[in-house]
Amino acid sequence: MSWAGRGLLVVASAALVAWAFADESAAEDGWDGVARVVAVGDVHGDHAQLVTVLEQAGIIDAQGRWAGGRTRLVQTGDRVDRGPASRKVMDLLMRLEEEAKAAGGRVHALVGNHEAMNVLGDLRYVSPEEYAEFATSDSGRLRDEAWERLRRRGGAGASTAADRQAFDAAHPLGWVEHRRAWAPKGRYGAWVARQDAVARVGDTLFLHGGISPKYADLSLRDLNGRIRRELAEADPLTALLSRDADGPLWFRGLAGGDAALSAHVDAVLRRHGIRRIVIGHTRNDGVILPLYGGRVVSIDVGLSRVYGGPPASLLLEQGRAYAVHRGRRLLLPEGGDALVAYVREVMALDPDPGRLRGLLARLEAAALSAAPR
Repeated sequence: MSWAGRGLLVVASAALVAWAFADESAAEDGWDGVARVVAVGDVHGDHAQLVTVLEQAGIIDAQGRWAGGRTRLVQTGDRVDRGPASRKVMDLLMRLEEEAKAAGGRVHALVGNHEAMNVLGDLRYVSPEEYAEFATSDSGRLRDEAWERLRRRGGAGASTAADRQAFDAAHPLGWVEHRRAWAPKGRYGAWVARQDAVARVGDTLFLHGGISPKYADLSLRDLNGRIRRELAEADPLTALLSRDADGPLWFRGLAGGDAALSAHVDAVLRRHGIRRIVIGHTRNDGVILPLYGGRVVSIDVGLSRVYGGPPASLLLEQGRAYAVHRGRRLLLPEGGDALVAYVREVMALDPDPGRLRGLLARLEAAALSAAPR
């Protein structure tokens, strides 16, 4: 079946899936009674920036140990690819999971599209430095063995010296170890396959991409269960939800603040009994950004130095939402003149305020057009 055909199959079966799991929908993946939540967007292999953000939010101490007490840390996916230190990022969060649990807190490391890509063997965005993180003194031997297996099987392009050169170029040292670690039973593949893709913490829904109209009727339990199964099997031909552009790992529709989706946003809030949706995935101008009057919050600030983004996180505490921007706590507004004033505050803290000038101009124009005449 073609990918187009499989996509149609998902559309046709979505309602049936929702019905089939209807008796389980009351057990959605959610947690209540949480006093403090810190959320961090896309990291993309920048361990140093992640450490800075976590220190500024009071999640870790100067030694990198959990200092957040009963706080919930939510990382909305895309810890890997593009940057140089994805393995260090994952190891840090895996350690903090255990330390947070011992302190009464919790780490929710959600699945992003780049985690799913690595599990499913889509390595387009893995950087040379990421492979190098896995390289050991045995890497040359392991790569030689992989080449020999390919050659013995008579694989295409596995006979000449030029073929071998091409193979080495496509499989740098550390590649074999990287793939083993990302296998379904490998250290990172198994860890990712256990994670949620969508989580409700208190009155807020967290996920990487967004809930699209296509999947609006599915419960969190349904969405998480299907993605876990797909990643545990690690077969790109059957990982339909994990690869769907309208699925929770990939959907970008909410990040633009499109007014046409306002009613859909309201429907999602009612469906899950929440106040807001927090998303990453789509890089914004470099600010924790409320959309749809604060009903959606975009937290992909381009944190990694690959994008030159600022250290910033979202803080939910005592019923209020804040941006922690370069260590400064700022009350997150819902829109209008307060949003304009907030962006100006952020610009005053940023050593490169120019990147926010376009956003500020758009917000000022929107506030002016909404003002009574």
